[in-house]
Amino acid sequence: MLSQLKNLSLNLDGCYATDADLQWLEDYAQSYALRLETYQQLQVCEAAIVQQVLEKIKTLSPNLFFSGREDMTAKWKRDTLRVLRYSAIALLINDPDTLRERFLLWFQTIMRAFGAQHSCAVTYEVMHQVVQQHLTPKQANLFCPILELNRQVLGPSTQG
Repeated sequence: MLSQLKNLSLNLDGCYATDADLQWLEDYAQSYALRLETYQQLQVCEAAIVQQVLEKIKTLSPNLFFSGREDMTAKWKRDTLRVLRYSAIALLINDPDTLRERFLLWFQTIMRAFGAQHSCAVTYEVMHQVVQQHLTPKQANLFCPILELNRQVLGPSTQG
């Protein structure tokens, strides 16, 4: 929403907005109640979501959180909570572009420096499954594209 407002203000250049220019705002207004409800549900369930993701990953790939002999589980939990919270805000204000530009690209640099791209890809694939247990189908339809964005940006690069 913030990036859309910025683009609107830049593109109008002293003119009035057309109905087409403002359609995204009407769409947002119509989806606000569902966005707020989803945001609040994520807030209530965040600890359970992260714990379930952790348990499922440890079942699928028990050594994923180890760097040599060091257990990185506590760091993974902090990072995952941080991304989940930023993602929930992006959902609430309908602004995945700002999430990507102001947080995920910065965080991507850190994950690459630690070689954690595979862990990120697995995390957000599993989280996609887990959140569907905590959200209604309509809520999940709003939130899962943001999880996919997280997986794409933070996971392994497909560029050669």
